[in-house]
Parts: sequence; structure tokens; C-alpha cells
Amino acid sequence: MTEHSHILIVDDNQEIREIIRILLEGESFLITEAGNGREALEIIKVEHFDLIILDVMMPGLNGYQTCLEIRKASNAPILFLTARTKDSDKTLGFSSGGDDYLSKPFSYNELISRSKALIRRYQIYKGKDNAEAKNSENSMHIPLRGKFRYHHLEIDEAQEIVRINEKALDLTYIEYTILLLLIKNRRQIFSTQRLYEAVWGEPYYYGANNTVTVHIRNLRLKIEEDPKNPVIIKTVWGKGYRCD
Repeated sequence: MTEHSHILIVDDNQEIREIIRILLEGESFLITEAGNGREALEIIKVEHFDLIILDVMMPGLNGYQTCLEIRKASNAPILFLTARTKDSDKTLGFSSGGDDYLSKPFSYNELISRSKALIRRYQIYKGKDNAEAKNSENSMHIPLRGKFRYHHLEIDEAQEIVRINEKALDLTYIEYTILLLLIKNRRQIFSTQRLYEAVWGEPYYYGANNTVTVHIRNLRLKIEEDPKNPVIIKTVWGKGYRCD
């Protein structure tokens, strides 16, 4: 990771913000705080962030609504923090543009490791930290150069853009990384665990299966002509996913 990565903490609870700030400043991150979603959106207009830690239950704009608005301006990874742990809540979070989900009360070590993993993958995606990507045993390095076609997709690695009929798709960095990983390793089957560890850059954990499944579903909605009958990202039942 680049030195002094910048993190935005969005939570209406000042004590929780302070705890998270102290933890992450101890890891040399730069921290900015916002007490609600609208304040966060104003900050994002003028500052760039490598990670946004976002509470779900907030007055005014809730976390899901805030996430949808953030995605109009930023592809920075979003880590949801919430006491809501139902699968339907997680699905809603991922569908609104979130990248990962951490339940309250959370382990301090898990918060730090998830934050570092999300930032690392984001910086690799943005081409800021390719040297670390080559050395990371938990990540798969994807060279960011060249243009090529795959089915009806036009992929421009230099600009990190995927197009259909010359129209750029609004992919998150996680979705882009999943797609490029599978295409560049065609005919290889990626289990959920292998895919998670390659893309998120951290050890597989209980619950990560749902994270991968929702991101694959969202990606198919954007790239497949018929998401119910995918031809780009195929499911190998009982084994994982692959591109032919």
C-alpha cells in the first residue's frame, strides 16, 4: 500500500468513530470523519479516499442510500459496518455498491485486516502499487495494459474501462478485478475461496461465499446479455466459476 492511505469514516456515533480512528491511525492511515451520509457526500466532492467505512443505520440518509450516492462519484472501496447481519441486509449492501461487510461488534484485528486488504486491491486496480501485487502471496497480479475483446465486451486495461457497443460500463473495482482475473485465466475454475483470496487479498472466512456470490450476480447484470443464462462468467456447479 502507498504510504498514508486516506480513509473516510462515516458513522453517527462519535464514540465508534473515535475508536475506529484511533485503531487506523495506529496503522499510519490518514483519517477523515463524517457524522452522517450527507456530510460524507459533501466531503467526497473535494477529497479522494482509498477506503470508505460506512455505517448502515444513520439518520437522514442511511448507509445504503449514501453508498448509492457515493458510487455516482467514487469507485473507492466501501466497507459496511452494521449490527444488521441477515443475508438480505448483506445482499442489499452489496447491491448498493458496497465491497465488504463487517458486523458489529467487530474484532479490531478483523477491521484492520479487512481495511488493508480493500485498500491494497484498490491501489493495485488503480495501478498505484503493482510492486506489492507481485509480491503478495494472497493476490494474483493482473497486468494493466492492452486492449482486447471478449465476446461482446471491449476491455481497455490502460484506462481500466469495459465497454459494450462503445458505452463504458459502471463497474466497481472489485467487479473489474473479478472479470479481468477470470478472463485472463480462461478455462480455469475458480472456487469461491480461491476467487475471494485472489480478489480481496485476504484469507477466506465464513460468510465470504455470500460476498462472492452477490458480486458475481451484480457483475453478470452489467455484462451479460441474459444474466439468467450467462455466457461470459459461467458457473461450474459444485466447483466455482470460469470464463471459457
